[in-house]
Amino acid sequence: MRRRYLAVRVESEASVNREELTDAVWRAVTQLFGEYGASQVGLVVIEYDEQNGRGVVRCSHKAVPMVKASIASITKIDGKSAAIRVLGVSGTLKALHKRYG
Repeated sequence: MRRRYLAVRVESEASVNREELTDAVWRAVTQLFGEYGASQVGLVVIEYDEQNGRGVVRCSHKAVPMVKASIASITKIDGKSAAIRVLGVSGTLKALHKRYG
């Protein structure tokens, strides 16, 4: 399976941990695209730095628009007001880290 890596930044009123981020993104994908759509995504949170609110999300190359739309729809994470911004997309982790730190 061809994969894409998305650099994301979490903006929240309180700190968000990795599990909360993962749950929020999965919930958003399921709400927008249903169970079948979620099964096509292959979503995994690869890295997440709670201090900086930055992370890397991996998904299928065909599902990038679905994941970006789902991430944009998130307004709360575990009951806390939050927003997740997609900083960029890359085909390799090395290129992603080079461009977006």
